[in-house]
Amino acid sequence: MSATAAPTVLTARALLLDMDGTLVNSDAVVERIWRRWAERHGLDGDAVMKVVHGRQGHASMALLLPDRPMEHNHADNARLLAEETADVAGVVPVPGAPEFLRSLRGLPHALVTSADVPLSTARMAAAGLELPDVRVTAESVGASKPDPEGFLKGAAELGVAPGECVVFEDSAAGIQAGRAAGMRVVGVGERAGAHGPDVLVRDLRQVRVEDAGGGWLRVCVG
Repeated sequence: MSATAAPTVLTARALLLDMDGTLVNSDAVVERIWRRWAERHGLDGDAVMKVVHGRQGHASMALLLPDRPMEHNHADNARLLAEETADVAGVVPVPGAPEFLRSLRGLPHALVTSADVPLSTARMAAAGLELPDVRVTAESVGASKPDPEGFLKGAAELGVAPGECVVFEDSAAGIQAGRAAGMRVVGVGERAGAHGPDVLVRDLRQVRVEDAGGGWLRVCVG
């Protein structure tokens, strides 16, 4: 993977942060649970894994089992969420995430995740990461990423115009959501590189955030 070759500086009034794959590496548990789900439904595990990152579970199921009633997807998703919340083996911070979050203390930022409150709380705790004060979770929105609703809600809760936000994301669905919200996107990790973020980093060790004064943040990437 090639990351940003030279330092890039973005200015913003707020940062909107995805969780899985961006702050927290939960790939091990996601693989375990979704591959078991794929096997139960006679689906190819590799094909399923290409769909599930960044989306709420019921939205992934709707794509993978298009003929199944949505009420079945919601019920199935509730079971998977309980499994994922209980299973935090192998959940670790993305390199640089602890320092990155500490640098945001007192600065406008929000977590915007497709996980629900119990799952996001469990995974952030397992990774030893601070939970932002402002959180937009699965319970907060009516539509999953790649719909921009979550990011737009995060911007609104922070009182910042969408175009003045920078999103940090790793998945195709999340990057699409950020772009649809009219925001610039920093892609984090190898998965992000194929989906056209504005800037790409290997991990959060390549990001520094500074208070630029006047309500602005300076995001140095690379």
